[in-house]
Amino acid sequence: MARATAAQLVVVALVAAMLLASPRTANAILCGQVTGDFVVFCINYARRPPVDDPPSSRCCRSVKGIADAARTAKEKLTACDCLQSMLKGIRGINPETAASIPSKCGVSFPFAISTSVPCPDFSLMINRSPAHAVDVA
Repeated sequence: MARATAAQLVVVALVAAMLLASPRTANAILCGQVTGDFVVFCINYARRPPVDDPPSSRCCRSVKGIADAARTAKEKLTACDCLQSMLKGIRGINPETAASIPSKCGVSFPFAISTSVPCPDFSLMINRSPAHAVDVA
């Protein structure tokens, strides 16, 4: 009986390892990645009235990390949805200050940090590969 249980545990562990190592999972962005550092390092700044001084360097690293992690259209949509959901659950957020964080950090962000601006429709980009992108500049 103990051998059967140990063998079952080994099989479960191997299946879990294969799932965790699959490319589909490896490329996914999780809400915890998006909101974790942002909550810790940016929320106090986002509650302030609009000011000229920039957010902390830790907040800016958090925002840059989100922008860097959200590469695909699906990841950008996930990141946007996660940030919006998180912001809706926190009292005292100043919408203008929160929206200004990426630009004050010098980070190009693919969506607004806002609870009132809907996430962009990234669906047009979801099925495109970078090889088929067209530069219109």
